[in-house]
Amino acid sequence: MTASLQAVPATPADAGGDLVETMTALARAAKTAARVLALAPTEQKNRALEAMARIIRASAPAILAANAEDVADARGSGAAAAFVDRLVLNDKRIEAMADGIAVVRDIADPVGVVTERWRRPNGMIIERVRVPLGVVAVIFESRPNVTADAGVLCLKSGNAVILRGGSESFRSSRAIHACLVAGLREAGLPEAAISFVPTRDRAAVGHMLGGLDGCVDLIVPRGGKCLVARVEADARVPVFAHLEGVNHVYVDHTARLDMAKDVVLNAKMRRTGVCGAAETLLIERAAAPTHLAPLVTMLLDASCEVRGDAAVQEIDPRVKPATEDDWSTEYGDAVISARVVDDENDAIAHIERYGSHHTDAIVTEDAQAADKFLAEVDSAIVLHNASTQFADGGEFGFGAEIGIATGKFHARGPVGAEQLTSFKYRVRGTGQTRP
Repeated sequence: MTASLQAVPATPADAGGDLVETMTALARAAKTAARVLALAPTEQKNRALEAMARIIRASAPAILAANAEDVADARGSGAAAAFVDRLVLNDKRIEAMADGIAVVRDIADPVGVVTERWRRPNGMIIERVRVPLGVVAVIFESRPNVTADAGVLCLKSGNAVILRGGSESFRSSRAIHACLVAGLREAGLPEAAISFVPTRDRAAVGHMLGGLDGCVDLIVPRGGKCLVARVEADARVPVFAHLEGVNHVYVDHTARLDMAKDVVLNAKMRRTGVCGAAETLLIERAAAPTHLAPLVTMLLDASCEVRGDAAVQEIDPRVKPATEDDWSTEYGDAVISARVVDDENDAIAHIERYGSHHTDAIVTEDAQAADKFLAEVDSAIVLHNASTQFADGGEFGFGAEIGIATGKFHARGPVGAEQLTSFKYRVRGTGQTRP
């Protein structure tokens, strides 16, 4: 283990201390750190980020060792393959984590940016300026890389963050967090700027949802439907909701078959457990004679289970009948539902009825059809001739994401550094009074 990891001391909860006291102390320290971060210069934050990327690379053996223990426990408990895939770290994923931190370092600092400025008839000058949100609580499940993504995005945007990882990724997340703390220390920033809940006790989540005596300004859940539902139901502070990704790929009769095959296969099978994975394939009836069989056979041959309507079932005896529930299911595995729709309007209606407003794609060579789909599909991300797996903050140039918000207030889609800011108005006068 590297020196940076060894330097992180035990916390009261590690030693069996009182959970309420531990969480309260964690939140108060984060609140104090948030005031420091709000005024921290860009150069200081960037020095911390540069150090974090370097330390993560140097600490890869220790992170992988911690992750191996988490993975062994998950497999021993019979976790599904898709769950284990989300949990596993390797050299490539650690390098991608460090690269993402470097991208966040290089993006423009959103704090202090004046987005609008105008002069009133009475001579007053009004400015709208970006400011941090304060303390962000991130509750996530099996993906340990969220530790780094959320930590560095909050730092760049001037927010303190309290991270509560899943019990399955506890060791991995704690090892990554130690690297982030070492980077903060090296840059002279408060270590409480990125805090990690040091216990697997699920009661800690309840305390976070309660707002921790007003110290938490925003909660971001990253995980399955049950986690998000609980957070939305019980939170006493604002929530950036990341609902499940019931994502669609619609293929029309003008689509190039080779492109359609590439996009559909990647959208479903690149990584089946990520929120950007496609869960439903829709094929225009006019495209069925040329596109349906090749696409369905391709998926089946790639070891993807296909659940289809009557038209899809006729293609191959391996296709299983789809139930009504299949159209609204996020499988998180190598399973896809498929149906033939009459036209683009029918496809859009299906997406509106069964989708989760996350990410949906059209494959077409018809520019008007593409424009209609992009305009009318009410999802956070809509794509033309591209895989749904591009639903990722890194792919958007954000370096990382704290989640993909599917609501419509404040932020929508990948939540990066800019989306983690609010604004205030600065008014400059010369002695004006209101009559």
